[in-house]
Amino acid sequence: MIIDSTPWGVFSGKKVLITGHTGFKGSWLSIWLQQLGANVVGYSLDPPSELSNFEATNLGNYLTDVRGDIRNLEALSKVMQDERPDFFFHLAAQALVRPSYESPLETHSINALGTATVLEALRLYNEQIVVVMITSDKAYDNVEWAWGYRENDRLGGKDPYSASKGMAELAIRSYVDSFFSVENSNVRLAIARAGNVIGGGDWGKDRIVPDCMHSWSKGEIVDIRSPNATRPWQHVLEPLSGYLSLAASLQDSTDKHGESYNFGPKSDISFTVEELINNMMVFWDNVRWKDVSDSDNHVHEAGLLKLNCDKALMDLNWAATLNFDETVRFTVEWYREFYQGNSDSMRTMCEVQIQEYMTLNEKRQIRKIFND
Repeated sequence: MIIDSTPWGVFSGKKVLITGHTGFKGSWLSIWLQQLGANVVGYSLDPPSELSNFEATNLGNYLTDVRGDIRNLEALSKVMQDERPDFFFHLAAQALVRPSYESPLETHSINALGTATVLEALRLYNEQIVVVMITSDKAYDNVEWAWGYRENDRLGGKDPYSASKGMAELAIRSYVDSFFSVENSNVRLAIARAGNVIGGGDWGKDRIVPDCMHSWSKGEIVDIRSPNATRPWQHVLEPLSGYLSLAASLQDSTDKHGESYNFGPKSDISFTVEELINNMMVFWDNVRWKDVSDSDNHVHEAGLLKLNCDKALMDLNWAATLNFDETVRFTVEWYREFYQGNSDSMRTMCEVQIQEYMTLNEKRQIRKIFND
């Protein structure tokens, strides 16, 4: 266990509820909070894929693991009443664009109605609680301009997934304004937006890194749909550090209540899918891929989406820690350990990478984590 000074020392000894703890980001956040001394309770459906970071790290043995649907108000409220969390991170979602075309109603139901259900459970909760609601960078109405979106830019979404996240944001805003802005409200809540996250333990369908790692682990050629698409790639620990910083700040004061924050790499650092693959090849031998951009099996996917994170820097003293090479190294080293090393040690691998991330964070004076 790591005992921090500011800002993350606030989690030591606290009860933290995470929805979506069996998912990619939720499992990493659970492990990190446990390292910070928190008592973690997870509420989620089963892991979203046959392989998962949750299973690879045996996470269910280390926390209170509750299985349930976020649209079930009675079940979620019971967990909250039984566990009495001090902090709440809402990550549960249908998190992929392409499946949203296959099941648009299910995507809207989980992401929009599920978020509304979480908000209703919070409205019925009587204890003091700090809440971070995680949506997505795709909640913005993306017109693919070259500069990053700010938190007050227009929300929208062309595809069902993006639209569902915009709907979730509207629900959050309505509950903040209608119920959580009264002077004696027990809920302090803020919104976090991030996207294009990569890292070890992600086996999401039709995602570039899992597709590459799975194919390359078997010596197969990986099909790449859009090698020229540009993304501001970031390691999973980057936005999670933002979520932790935001929650800690909410705990300290009310001036962040109801605010939204972007968490991403520097706005001028973006790379194409092909550049990402080329960097991954440095850490994995004998890799092959082919461009299948001319195939007809395509749905709309944004070619460019950037976030402006100045608000997080100014209000939270938060900025991304890892450069692109480190982001890729962290990611591929995790999968290399899983596929070529000792897959029984993946929790240790996560803990080692979290520790290295925090050490780099301190070294670069982005945020002071340990006492001098």
